[in-house]
Amino acid sequence: MQTRREFIKTSLVGAGGIMLGGLALDSKIYAGSKRANDKVRVGIVGFSDRCRGSLIPTFMASAAELGFEIVAVSDIWKRRREEALQFFKEKYGITVKAFRNNEELYESGMCDAVIISTADFQHATHLVEAVEAGCDAYCEKPFAETMEDARKALKIAQGSGRIIQIGSQRRSAPNYQAACEYINSGKFGAITMVEMSWNVNQPGRWRRPALVAECREEDTDWKRFLCNRPFEPWDPRIYLEYRLFWPYSSGIPGQWMSHQIDTVHWFTGLSHPRSVAANGGIYLWKDGRRNYDTLTAVMDYGPEGSYDGFQVLYTSRFTNSAGGVKELYFSNGGTLNLDTNEVTSAGGLSEGDARDMGMKANLLDTFKLPSVKVETAANTGGDVMTYLHMRNWMECVRSRKETNAPVLAGYNHSIATMMTNAAVRSGEKVTFDEARQEIMAGGKPFKPFKYI
Repeated sequence: MQTRREFIKTSLVGAGGIMLGGLALDSKIYAGSKRANDKVRVGIVGFSDRCRGSLIPTFMASAAELGFEIVAVSDIWKRRREEALQFFKEKYGITVKAFRNNEELYESGMCDAVIISTADFQHATHLVEAVEAGCDAYCEKPFAETMEDARKALKIAQGSGRIIQIGSQRRSAPNYQAACEYINSGKFGAITMVEMSWNVNQPGRWRRPALVAECREEDTDWKRFLCNRPFEPWDPRIYLEYRLFWPYSSGIPGQWMSHQIDTVHWFTGLSHPRSVAANGGIYLWKDGRRNYDTLTAVMDYGPEGSYDGFQVLYTSRFTNSAGGVKELYFSNGGTLNLDTNEVTSAGGLSEGDARDMGMKANLLDTFKLPSVKVETAANTGGDVMTYLHMRNWMECVRSRKETNAPVLAGYNHSIATMMTNAAVRSGEKVTFDEARQEIMAGGKPFKPFKYI
């Protein structure tokens, strides 16, 4: 029988090549790749803050070793194209080609793969374009903000042979990998409750007032930006602060819940909630935004038609940072805390309570998971999780193996975030129609654009 010490050691060794005592990563380049002796040419789709601050640096950290190079960037804003050319020249000493849109990028035939870091509502559409152009893709989360977009992207991507990594980087982090293995070993016991929070106190979160003042419609392509959303007149705030405006982003669900709820699906094998009830509002930061600064959702998870399952309580606010980021998994025997990276007997069935009912105490042994801290106050640029996740995608492009966060993982996290968005906007308890792959609010398919 495996001891707790042996379990932790094997979890560390198996977690993306991370070894006890430091960050010693598996540097093997798979010789079996059809492009093993060639550079993999990568294009950037959307030269965003997230891309330049984290995705590009973590990509470049492994690029020379694994045989990758960035050759092009596509962005519909003239300013971003110019910034990209300067960025790559000054920071990495390389010259890339800038394209005004994705059609031009793919028509050039320059790229074998792309990194997609555009607006939330565009991810699924841009992934479809990449796959249809024959490119592998690293695609930022959320995967999609409407079921129509999600279904189309899943259908096109599955079976395409393209290597896709959704930007759910917890799946490449050693502490989360060890937690997943521990839960699935049976030692934790059945999950009875999950509590998750993501709290900040930031009136400027997702705001870009200085850039908004400088952004002009003639320097970008508003029609392409709107993609498949209902037409609205030009608005530089929507263009640059889209995370505050439905239907371009759901805000809290798409940005933050998508990361955290993905771990529930990963750890349990469940695809989505059975039901969601939610409430929220713009209680403090009344700056013209449409998306809420505070949201609470209660989700029911478990096998369809079964009484078995557990509840997930999700809370997030922009108005007070107390509590920070928390992910707590509870069983009858104790708590798995992914903030402190500890498994403890906290809340477990004590000897006295058990004896009164003729039962035995149920208390988990305490031990530490590998430590990877999530930053909450700002962009987590260059963090270890993103580095490991980007490297996993690059290695899988070489090996043609499935990534840590394949397209189905993105599809599933989007169902949960879209159910939450539907619940909070409609005021209805929301369910999911498995046969139709449709979100149901009040017994009817949810109409997302009704709530603009």
